Amino acid sequence: MPNNKTVTINGRIYDAVTGLPVDTSPKAGPKPIAPALVKKRAAEVTSASVHAQPQRSQTLHRRAIKKPAVVTKRPQAGRHMDIARNASVAKFAPHPVAKPVEKKTVAPDLAPKAHPVAARANARTVAAKPVAATTLTPKQIKDEAIAKAIAKPAVKAKKKSFKAHFSRRFTIISAIFAVLIIGAYLTYSNMPSLSVGFAAAQAGIKATYPEYKPDGYRLAQPVTFSDGEVTLNFVANTGSGEYTVVQTRSSWDSSAVLDNVVKKAAGDNYVTTQERGLTIYSYDNNATWVNGGILYTIHANAPLSGEQIRHIATSM
Repeated sequence: MPNNKTVTINGRIYDAVTGLPVDTSPKAGPKPIAPALVKKRAAEVTSASVHAQPQRSQTLHRRAIKKPAVVTKRPQAGRHMDIARNASVAKFAPHPVAKPVEKKTVAPDLAPKAHPVAARANARTVAAKPVAATTLTPKQIKDEAIAKAIAKPAVKAKKKSFKAHFSRRFTIISAIFAVLIIGAYLTYSNMPSLSVGFAAAQAGIKATYPEYKPDGYRLAQPVTFSDGEVTLNFVANTGSGEYTVVQTRSSWDSSAVLDNVVKKAAGDNYVTTQERGLTIYSYDNNATWVNGGILYTIHANAPLSGEQIRHIATSM
């Protein structure tokens, strides 16, 4: 295999390694170029490539050129379509004429109809809106007020007569006196109950005023009381008769009252009466019974019958 590789291009031999032409002769064959010559040629190629001027740009610069004009090609003679046609030529049909398009009449859609409820609501809303008042200037307002005052004469208020004042005062005074009289009567009629209630509150027991009172007797004031005891004294309107009702706090029952009060005072001389759940013991114009933790005792210095005593007991 030869040491020197060469390449032949267009009849000329080049070194395959360096790319330089090789000096050849018919006898000796191709000879390589001297190394000094190779370096010189390589330096020339390198310097030429370094100092070579850059190639000018081939890109089209549109800012510096004008827009090309559009060239319209003129029709050649003899080929123009605007040719006068002979009247006798009837080979071709006449130019078609476009028929007018008939417009179809379309019935318009029905307008939207409001719901009856919504229509009534809108009507109420419109009716409720206040009508905007026309703005008037102060001078117009003043002139309008003066015109109204002139058109309607002022009516003088009639003075009330003395009789009317007197009748009104008399009515007021009469009403006050009536109220006072009614109040005094109610206070007087309820005075016994009020006195007993006050005494019961001071004594600390639930004392009551009897709803029944024999005819001809009244409650003597004041009502006396002590701790756990209230005494009511009734006197006759005429004469010296009287009876007393004593109410005392007690924890006895009817049997204890019989043993501790009745038998000690009257022995076996007493009368027992059952009335509305009460056990009433009567002896010597006196009576005693117990109800709701209260011991009731009647001491009479008056001719009270047994029926009156029972009515007094059941009304308390």
